[in-house]
Amino acid sequence: MPVSSGTGAIYVSLATLGLPKGSTVLTSPVTCSGVLGSIQALGFVPKVVDSAPQSFNVDAEQVKARMSEDVRCLLVTHAAGEPVDVPAIREAINDDSILILEDCSQATGASIRGEKVGTWGEIAAFSTMYRKNLAAGASSGLIFTKDFETYRTALSYSDRGKPVWRLDLNLRDPQYASFPALNWNSSEMSNAIGLASLRRLDHTNELRRIFLRRLFVALAEAETVCSPYAFHDGFAPFYFPIFVDQEKIKVSVEQFATAVEAEGIPLGAKYGCLVNTWPWITEHLSDTFVARNALLTRNASFNLHLNENYGEREVKDIVEAFAKVTNAYLR
Repeated sequence: MPVSSGTGAIYVSLATLGLPKGSTVLTSPVTCSGVLGSIQALGFVPKVVDSAPQSFNVDAEQVKARMSEDVRCLLVTHAAGEPVDVPAIREAINDDSILILEDCSQATGASIRGEKVGTWGEIAAFSTMYRKNLAAGASSGLIFTKDFETYRTALSYSDRGKPVWRLDLNLRDPQYASFPALNWNSSEMSNAIGLASLRRLDHTNELRRIFLRRLFVALAEAETVCSPYAFHDGFAPFYFPIFVDQEKIKVSVEQFATAVEAEGIPLGAKYGCLVNTWPWITEHLSDTFVARNALLTRNASFNLHLNENYGEREVKDIVEAFAKVTNAYLR
């Protein structure tokens, strides 16, 4: 079902789960601020889980290490196009009372164990904002669940508490709302754009994977201090992290990346979507835990921006820029 934004998709999905007020929600260390804002605004307590080493994403070991009796939900973000192994996490938790909300905003169409992300949890949220692999206009989102009653509850939470499937009611009359809720409705224009984008989603993701494989080959043959993030065919690449060998250069990774960007390569020099780097969230977190693996990964890398229309020319431009900046900053 469509909603007006990715944040709206998270908010509605989390509200739909019906957690008791004050519940602790485990959350990924690399995610959008709208995720943490939704957890806090709905009266829950966010508890950060670290990522796996050299990754922006959680794994079963890290989730299990942060489990406690007050945890009622895991809100897992599939960051950087990489699918999190949610079934492995379920096996490690071994507790069906812990509900799972998948945030698939950065990995729409990715798959793990032969199944798409968003199909492993109780409910899933997607951002379909203009930069995403599946885009439905300026700001928009999607919610998915395999359970019909959960779907109906989400419909109501997305439209002011209305039982929108009731054809016998005048739904313009607020007295028929089932509970207090907000208006997260999408528009027909956004939905039309989204349907067109959805039809080519698999092709879009495959083109991005083809580009990355070509880039990896060229990068392996070049003399640079850059190496790719872990990768497999289940990725739905959104941006792609590139590691820099810090011991071989005389500047910071951020300075290195900024120099590459100055060569005309679109990238993010310093990733800001790490929960532990936001001063405003500190007072709302369950504890003072620091996701060190996620921070180390961020500090050792920059994010290469991607487009499905990239080809051999872009491979050449990127590798040449990496090599030029490497030569300039080698120790």
